[in-house]
Amino acid sequence: MQKLPAKTGWIWVKEGFALFRKQPAEISTLFLAYMFLMLALGILPVIGQVLPLILVPVFAMAFMQACAQIEQGQRVYPTLLMIAFRSPVLKTLLKLGLLYVLAAMIAVGASSLVDGGVFWRAMTGPGLDPTQIAGSNLQLAMIMAGVIYIPAAMTFWYAAPLIMWQNMTLGKALFYSFFAVRRAGAAFVLYGLAWSGLGVVVPMVISLIVGLLIGNATIMMFILLPISIILTVVMYCSFYPTYTHVFGKPYGSANGVTPAFGSDSDDTTR
Repeated sequence: MQKLPAKTGWIWVKEGFALFRKQPAEISTLFLAYMFLMLALGILPVIGQVLPLILVPVFAMAFMQACAQIEQGQRVYPTLLMIAFRSPVLKTLLKLGLLYVLAAMIAVGASSLVDGGVFWRAMTGPGLDPTQIAGSNLQLAMIMAGVIYIPAAMTFWYAAPLIMWQNMTLGKALFYSFFAVRRAGAAFVLYGLAWSGLGVVVPMVISLIVGLLIGNATIMMFILLPISIILTVVMYCSFYPTYTHVFGKPYGSANGVTPAFGSDSDDTTR
């Protein structure tokens, strides 16, 4: 596994757009079905707050599998959301999800050292009144939580596909994920900056144009909402090339089972 140049981060973004263009309606429908399911789970009392986080690795594999099938020219259907639930590694993916929750709690909890627990209460409680937010270091606490979470994000990034597509144990997948992200650090920095820019600049430019031409807030919202959804779906699609450029393409992934790897790895990994 060789280090990837920084420009690879932009290549991942472009490949995400390329995957989206092949089946835009299908992958968008998959995403909307996922969002609807998350909203439905959120209605559940108590567990509804943590269950969507626990299921992140499970549903993440639906999008990874969808991208693999798009790449192979196969049609994507919303039922793909259930693919990891039929996998023999489901329990391991759920354990990974529990680690997601634990890591997030540690990061948000540590930020209490900065703002006295305001961010923690905002994330876990019914909400805060403006007076509590005004006198706190909430923004600094959010930044601190994000920085603390970075090592966990590196550990989790590739873990789900390594578990499902390479049959790795939980510990081994976490280990390989962390060091793979570390070796591709420059590419991930550019990748993150690119998506940060796209997420801010594109809506800002569109808002400015619509504001100048129409000046109607309702129409602006109707325009920005689908664009935001499209950008989010494309970002999900770009997760797949971050994996294939490092570990190669999954062999037989269209079967929805835990496949081994073929020899058609990307040239950047050789």
